[in-house]
Amino acid sequence: MEHEFYASIKLVSGEEIFTFLSVLDEDERTLLLLDSPIIISHITTKSGSVVGYKVQPWMAIPDDSMYIIDMDKVITMTEITDKEIIKIYHKFNKSSSKVDIDRTMGLISKVDDARRSLEKVYRDS
Repeated sequence: MEHEFYASIKLVSGEEIFTFLSVLDEDERTLLLLDSPIIISHITTKSGSVVGYKVQPWMAIPDDSMYIIDMDKVITMTEITDKEIIKIYHKFNKSSSKVDIDRTMGLISKVDDARRSLEKVYRDS
């Protein structure tokens, strides 16, 4: 038996993730197949009102977009039908395609050059 839905999952590690998942019953155990799981955090003002969301991948250096976890690692989960959250999920996963970094992007330098540049910025401020 297989069920697929968007879900918010609280893991025993304390992490809370959002994903599209499939529930797989195999032998005597239940597995969750997570598709591109993300972490969504609320951005709030000092008064506590939500003004936006911060989205980041669950795995910092993913080689794959699919992950399998055992149900014994889950405290609770709930199905999510909020269209805004689902839209954020799809927009993030669509935009987080891999980009090859090269020297023309200005992101690569020698350690000594970067240190001197940062020290100059620090001294000048």
